[in-house]
Amino acid sequence: MSHTVVSDGFDAYYDAWEAKLGSFLEVDRDALASSAARSTGGSSSNLDGLPFGVKDNIAVEGMRLSCASKLLDGFASPYSASAITRLMGRGAVPVGKTNMDEFGMGSSTDNSAFQRTNNPWDETRVAGGSSGGSAAAVAAGLVPFALGSDTGGSVRQPANFCGVVGLKPTYGTVSRFGLVAYASSLETIGVIADSATRARLVYEAIRGSDPMDQTSVDAPADTIPSQPRTIGVLSPASLAKALAVTLAGEAGDADALSEEAAREASGAAVLEPEVARGFEAAKEALRALGHKLVDVNLPSLKYAVPAYYTIATAEASANLARFDGIRYGNRPAYAENPDDLIDKTRSAGFGDEVKLRILLGTFVLRSGFQDRYYLRAQRIRTGIRLDFDRALSGCDAILMPVFPTRAFGRGAEALSPFAQKAADIFTCCANLAGLPALAFPTGVEGGLPVGAQLVGRAFGEGLLFELAEGYEAAHPIVRPAGYKAFWG
Repeated sequence: MSHTVVSDGFDAYYDAWEAKLGSFLEVDRDALASSAARSTGGSSSNLDGLPFGVKDNIAVEGMRLSCASKLLDGFASPYSASAITRLMGRGAVPVGKTNMDEFGMGSSTDNSAFQRTNNPWDETRVAGGSSGGSAAAVAAGLVPFALGSDTGGSVRQPANFCGVVGLKPTYGTVSRFGLVAYASSLETIGVIADSATRARLVYEAIRGSDPMDQTSVDAPADTIPSQPRTIGVLSPASLAKALAVTLAGEAGDADALSEEAAREASGAAVLEPEVARGFEAAKEALRALGHKLVDVNLPSLKYAVPAYYTIATAEASANLARFDGIRYGNRPAYAENPDDLIDKTRSAGFGDEVKLRILLGTFVLRSGFQDRYYLRAQRIRTGIRLDFDRALSGCDAILMPVFPTRAFGRGAEALSPFAQKAADIFTCCANLAGLPALAFPTGVEGGLPVGAQLVGRAFGEGLLFELAEGYEAAHPIVRPAGYKAFWG
């Protein structure tokens, strides 16, 4: 199969969209124009000639690698990540670096040091984060796919907000060589694409072990069960209790709450009505496709967010210690001594959210505090993984919401920083368990995309793609107004 790409009017199309979105921090217009004009003429590669965006924390030789931080502004990568070289080996063309929350820390892409990225469906709303630039560019049709990184939902949440497909692979199936480290035991390079089939092609190109990443593995053959599939769905009580405890800490003992009481205690933290309707519609659509739905319980889910942020910030405080103005990072013009140099470098270079997470991580790793916080979080992480193992022993995949709300606004319409973190409950659990998760759009409610995600067994990406492709065939993805299909 080959691609014939229509280029007529693409330059003007790109300019109009990018002026509204701010999705790219750097773009090679010549490479993009060349890709838009290229016909693969019978190549056996389905990716040959296609352009793609790259989140600005993934290395591409000769392109910027700033992680959307002032501290690394002006730094160009001397090498390419393994995922990039593998895609280029299939003929795909990296055309630019996409905007992100600084060092991957955020849910809006408003934490970038350089610009904010707007949602293609409504410019007053966020694109999600931290891979918001990648998601916005794909949703607007500027590129057919982009790479992002997912530490606690940073591929799936912006894909959900923008109405495209987002894959967080099984931990280790995609090399992290060339990905600037944030929380090494949680993060993966992921895929954002304009269809589930495209996401599958990209994943198949980048997966596999890599001698440059000792955590990488060759995934075993994916055994797909016979029809019909059995899909687990979070039981209403489990969903309500998790939201009540995670998003309204004053709710008290969730185990003692009835479903109704838990929903009341969580107040505004329950699923937004439009999200709830979209999730119910997804369930009905999957049933109509012949799949069997069963309720599942994940008792430890209510502890996922505190465990995630304890582990992630601890690892971030260690990983970001290298950015000190000596080994890496822009340094001040003058410092009295090495300590002053480091202090001035990090004070001027890091944004508020990055500083907050480094401080939290340093706190939980203090002598005498590790048992109380970090090691306890690791035990919770084990419990979450075991809960998923038990749930997946009785079903082929688990259907979950992606985020409690649709793309949120700014100013008075914004979610508080705490609420944004707490709302990671449905995404960070897959990172803690190391499992694959695929977010896919299920429709449009109130003028904005809604969606769901499927979480599968380790190395079960093939089944997730098959389910999403079947859903997409019956319910085609809706595109934002002004979208044109340039990439086939």
